[in-house]
Amino acid sequence: MSSPNTPEIIPIFPTPLVTFDVADSAALNADLRRVILQRELTHPSTQHSNLGGYQSSWDMDRWGGAPAVKLLAVARNVANRITTDRKGAAGSGPHPGFFAITWHGNMWANINRSGHANEFHSHPGAYWSGVYYVDDGGIAEDPSLGGEIEFMDPRGALPAMNAPHLGVAMPGGLTAGATERLSPRAGRMVLFPSWLMHQVRPYRGSAERISIAFNLSL
Repeated sequence: MSSPNTPEIIPIFPTPLVTFDVADSAALNADLRRVILQRELTHPSTQHSNLGGYQSSWDMDRWGGAPAVKLLAVARNVANRITTDRKGAAGSGPHPGFFAITWHGNMWANINRSGHANEFHSHPGAYWSGVYYVDDGGIAEDPSLGGEIEFMDPRGALPAMNAPHLGVAMPGGLTAGATERLSPRAGRMVLFPSWLMHQVRPYRGSAERISIAFNLSL
């Protein structure tokens, strides 16, 4: 319990990282997996941040059919729930106290097999970016398989420059100036500000790590 003699640590300028487990994801993932694997057979990979693996064109909302449209609708709904105006009014809604947001989205599929990864990058031109895990490739059960999404401290190395052996006694205070990692889990959606630098660690499993990345812009 706090007391008058207990210092209070107040985190300021936070960077939001949002996780959301999609309901009834098993059936959705089966449909998405089928569509993505078929696309890989008929269309060549693009090359952006991916180091090996397959990355589709960035218009999955057009070729992915009903399951892709449904997933993008879920992403828009989550973005509405976590976005406010500068006065604190909540996102899109039909009643007083809400303001209207029209999110324009695009999405693309990624397949990483053994040794594949994605280098550090950001998503210019968007407000929210995110990833949805169709198949975690067994990482949820065996974290040693790697394949985590890794976020770079937006302050760069500055917090660790003077005393790299020290941290702050608060959540996230031990990785200041470094990175934070989040393991994939099938059915989980992760949203983050599009300016936040991130990469995917090499996947070391023998299955397929299948994800869908997306952008939401105004």
